Amino acid sequence: MGEGTFVTKQKGKINRTTSLRLPFDVPMLLAVVVLLVFGLLMVYSASWDFSIAMGEGPTYIFGRQILWVLLGLTVATIASFIDYHLFQKILVPMWFGTLILLVAVLIVNDPRSSEVTRMLIGGSIQPSEMAKAVIVIYLSFWLHRRLDSINDIQIGLLPLVVILGVTFAFIMMQPDLSAALTVLVLGVILFFLAGGDWKIILLVVVLALLVGIPLMYVYPTGRERITSYLTSLNNPLESSYHIQRSLEAVVKGGWFGVGIGQADTKFTGLPLAPTDSIYAVIVEETGILGGAFVVVLYIILIWRGLVIAKNAPDQLGSILGFGLTIWIAMEALMNMAVIVGLLPFTGNALPLVSAGGSSMVVTLTAIGIIMNISRASAKQKPSERSPHRAVVDLRRRDGRGSVSRHERT
Repeated sequence: MGEGTFVTKQKGKINRTTSLRLPFDVPMLLAVVVLLVFGLLMVYSASWDFSIAMGEGPTYIFGRQILWVLLGLTVATIASFIDYHLFQKILVPMWFGTLILLVAVLIVNDPRSSEVTRMLIGGSIQPSEMAKAVIVIYLSFWLHRRLDSINDIQIGLLPLVVILGVTFAFIMMQPDLSAALTVLVLGVILFFLAGGDWKIILLVVVLALLVGIPLMYVYPTGRERITSYLTSLNNPLESSYHIQRSLEAVVKGGWFGVGIGQADTKFTGLPLAPTDSIYAVIVEETGILGGAFVVVLYIILIWRGLVIAKNAPDQLGSILGFGLTIWIAMEALMNMAVIVGLLPFTGNALPLVSAGGSSMVVTLTAIGIIMNISRASAKQKPSERSPHRAVVDLRRRDGRGSVSRHERT
């Protein structure tokens, strides 16, 4: 929280008067603003050739990105002032609405094209991106209502498996393997944060691996990416074309970069320069130091998100804050790790930076909800907060995390 103290001088004496507590987390807000501004600059630099290839003017993608940022900021501002407890009233419509959009993707588009079938309305909406945030919000409320029975097979585990399984199946049909696996991972993490039993978590992870690994090889795209990744571990020169061009951009950038707008890899075949590969353009134009600066911004954002979640006024805010923050962290980590060859190619956007409407609006909405949790925490006096508000308290030493009803907010 941002805090300050007004100081006045009177006859040589210093009097401390009113303490100012800002109703939002200043470090997180600053990190978000810098990422947005820097992201717009990099989209402007990386999207000229891409826009022309689409048959549009050179600033077409940049202009659309400005609109998405403005829309996202508007939604985030609204979300930051609406009590997060009120989301409970729209949980079911929100989840079913997301499922309908996932089905619409399969109906409207050609299922034989994996690149096209993930989008709606000319590529403006990607429902699988929305599904990631929606599953975090939905499961946060769902798990919070079942803290006492979360480890019960019939009441807790089976319904959770159904919720995740249905969402996973619709995303896989597009197909979007990385988004589907992200949904599963987020579900397991939220189950853990809510106090899920270690044995059940281990069982779910094993089952997910038994199902997920074969699926990677069933789908041609997944099989190619895994094979290419394993090959690149032995010899980076034999990695996929995408990774080779990304690494080329990183090498060209060196420590200090070639200068904003001066990169040439984005014009000579770097795939998806303004979207999935924008971090490669960042490193080429601003160098390793510029890339490290972006990493630091994400660390600040994630650190403040975790602090807000830990200090949330109730268990629901804690689970929701941790879930949304971890999701943003996963998206950023996967995008940057792919560019330097540490992970197989996933197609994840770089949050707040990559060109694209769905990722931008959904990420900013999630940040707005986290800010709302921060505001709720600031309004509540420390002495009034529940002693079990943090996730670390939910799990307790026995690892089960059961909390009695009268202790909940």
